[in-house]
Amino acid sequence: MKVLESINETSNKALSWGESYVKFSQKYYKLKAFQQLTKAFSFLSKLAIIGSLLFLGLIFLTVSGAIWLSQIIGSAPLACLLMATALFICTAIGYLFRKQIDKNIIRKMSKEFFD
Repeated sequence: MKVLESINETSNKALSWGESYVKFSQKYYKLKAFQQLTKAFSFLSKLAIIGSLLFLGLIFLTVSGAIWLSQIIGSAPLACLLMATALFICTAIGYLFRKQIDKNIIRKMSKEFFD
């Protein structure tokens, strides 16, 4: 009988250990999901704030550059056209390097996500 009681006791311990493992794993994954969500929200918030400020700075820089250029060449429409062309060239360069930008973002995000 002692053998059966020992087996019963051991199986009860294994069952309780398994239950506690599942419970702690569940808590761990909840915390990990919370961590990932907060990092993503923080990243998006910073991106929105910094991106909007950079966009405003780019607008003011473009307008002031167009005004300065119009004073130099003597034609406001031509200065605006030159500024727009410069912005289109910058956009084309960004478009050409889009795959490298994607790779860098994926590499950095995977370090955060799988760490």
